[in-house]
Amino acid sequence: MNLTLHEARVIACLLEKEVTTPDQYPLSLNSLTMACNQKSSRDPVLAMTEAETQACIDALMKRRLVTDQTGFGSRVVKYKHRFCNTEFSDLQFSSAQLAIVCLLLLRGPQTPGELKSRSGRLHLFNDVSEVDKTLTSLTLTDPILVRQLAREPGRRDSRFIGLFSDEAVQASESDMALTPARSNTPKESVSATEELSLAQVDLVARVTSLERDVAQLKEALHDLLN
Repeated sequence: MNLTLHEARVIACLLEKEVTTPDQYPLSLNSLTMACNQKSSRDPVLAMTEAETQACIDALMKRRLVTDQTGFGSRVVKYKHRFCNTEFSDLQFSSAQLAIVCLLLLRGPQTPGELKSRSGRLHLFNDVSEVDKTLTSLTLTDPILVRQLAREPGRRDSRFIGLFSDEAVQASESDMALTPARSNTPKESVSATEELSLAQVDLVARVTSLERDVAQLKEALHDLLN
């Protein structure tokens, strides 16, 4: 499966809203566009027009990944996904797997810790080890759905990326390549720099204290002489 960046966002929003706001699901074109352009819990933040959203929907419908639905007494067409966990879907996920896939589609590469902290409305993980197990299960599928990225300089944990969109993967790899050179500073150098900064702060505090003491002594001496 290879989705464009916009198609991946459409699928991700349908997955998210199905779980978090089931009473408002399926979504109208307007609601889906607003979800795609949401400024929170999205990376990158997009500015899709309704025409662009509709074009994605049409393309996804041709691939049987999205279907439309019209309610009784309503002329508003609404859309729902067939991406996973339906009788028409090749992909069948557990609740935990679905949460991880949804977050990776919505926000790009993330560490297990980030995934746990952001998954509350989709699935409750008891600890990071549960996230690790879920990620591992998604790296062992055929085809592989999730891949672990090389640990970046300055990061304690590796990030994981979903493999549903070549466009999104390439964008993430480009971002990693553009990481500022300072991120490659050896850990020892970073520690030394931090120690120097702390020493400077301590020195400034001591000088300030001495200046205050001198001012008090001058004031006391002035009182004695007068």
